[in-house]
Amino acid sequence: MQHLIINKTIRFILLTAFIMLSSCTTVQHESSKNTTAIKDTQSETVNRQPPEKKLEKIEATAPAKAENIWPRLFSLYQLPVINNERIQAEINWYSQHPAYIKRIQENAAPYLFHVVNEIEKRGIPGELALLPVVESAYRPFAYSHGRAAGLWQFIPSTGKAFGLKQTWWYDGRRDVYASTNAALNYLTKLSKRFNNDWLLALAGYNAGGGSVSSAIKKNKRLGYKTNYWALDLRKETRHYVPKLIAIATLLANAEKYNVELIDIPNKRFFEKINIEKQIDLARAAELADITIEELYVLNPPFNQWATSPNGPHYLLIPAAKADTFKQNLATLPDTQRLKWVRHKVNSGETLGEIARRYRTTTAQIKQANPIKNNIIRAGKHLLIPTANYKDSLYASSVSMRKNAILNTSRQGHKFEYRVQSGDSFWRIAQQHKVGVRNLAKWNAMAPGDTLKIGQKLVIWSKTPQAVISNPLASTQKHQTIRYTVRNGDSLYRISKKFNVSVVDLKRWNTLDKKYLKPGQKLKIVVDVTKT
Repeated sequence: MQHLIINKTIRFILLTAFIMLSSCTTVQHESSKNTTAIKDTQSETVNRQPPEKKLEKIEATAPAKAENIWPRLFSLYQLPVINNERIQAEINWYSQHPAYIKRIQENAAPYLFHVVNEIEKRGIPGELALLPVVESAYRPFAYSHGRAAGLWQFIPSTGKAFGLKQTWWYDGRRDVYASTNAALNYLTKLSKRFNNDWLLALAGYNAGGGSVSSAIKKNKRLGYKTNYWALDLRKETRHYVPKLIAIATLLANAEKYNVELIDIPNKRFFEKINIEKQIDLARAAELADITIEELYVLNPPFNQWATSPNGPHYLLIPAAKADTFKQNLATLPDTQRLKWVRHKVNSGETLGEIARRYRTTTAQIKQANPIKNNIIRAGKHLLIPTANYKDSLYASSVSMRKNAILNTSRQGHKFEYRVQSGDSFWRIAQQHKVGVRNLAKWNAMAPGDTLKIGQKLVIWSKTPQAVISNPLASTQKHQTIRYTVRNGDSLYRISKKFNVSVVDLKRWNTLDKKYLKPGQKLKIVVDVTKT
């Protein structure tokens, strides 16, 4: 049954993995279209608590022994059993979108048992198992315009604060096992901060504990109530808790709302297995006798073609295949964990260029070869760890996901724009009359991400000819820029980045030496019509 569920969910999870930057920190929907409208007036949100009424009581019999996960989950509910206009508006929306309700269940199928298990261990509200519905629609590759990632939508700083590593190889925010632990720890910490008020804790998870505390202080000063419903919070946070209560209510009363609950077994879906050291993901899939797509469903944190050389050293394997994987891994020689290539260093090449070519890191190349610094000599050979198979097989790696987004066909005319000095997402968006969020989404980025001079951006314009010139720069065909040499740069790499020749670079800068130094300034004359 588990293997079938994986196959059933792959289509939904992997296809939706590429839809990045498509929402705020939470999954958005048009609640304003509901028959019960939400009134966003101050008197509604601050001066009085919305009228409440009791929801129907949820009955669950023998949840621990149930074959299906749902009765067990519903028996763990602890949040206040209330209803008001804001909750009803969300219930109305969910009720009107049965395809979405089905999709989120299918997305959740591989992960829900683990999340429910962790929540039950802690004795915290079972409704929290549905928070990834609000945050990410239970998509582990979800990425918001605010740079939040994973099922639980951690932003980089909060992820690091709760122990989620984020490296070139691995992003713990997408690690189903690690991020679930971090999210529940964070929510528990927020609950204690707000005297075990879980609604305030949830608001803090969305808006930050400081924002909620400030809203409470403001209400105290004005003599208003200080519960969640009375606080003057940002619009997204005012909808956040009602969304969770609404989806929890709707699923627990499926018959009333004409919702079909899919069969998610109340048993372990995957097993966490220690792999001890780095391994190629395609090789791991072979050892488990599953497809690499099935492996990525349970192991979305890996950015490249292999697990991280610095850990964590574990993989989540479907429970039905766990023994097969462990037996095959135990007999696999270390030399077959990764593919090794013997590379002859060409004149002018740098370690950084070689690492990028083979999709590895300079640190790993140096570790595999007797190199103490970044100096390599032409004609020498290096052993390079690399992927066993073609890049296209590793469809959920960062580069392949980004390529899929860049190559997605959209409405309008596609152009490439090269970032220039003084550019920002806002300036480029203004130039080309497009939205900042759209511009970031087209390029698999967030509006807060840093742009680099020379970086190429994809732009989809409504007009057949995009504006090329930078409003801060000259309108002439050739523009002179000053470029600061970075670690790993070479004349060849810089020439390719700016579409100029190595000969011209040497001429413009009177360069006699072959090697560049980080921090060195170069004059580059760019033909903007060729960028």
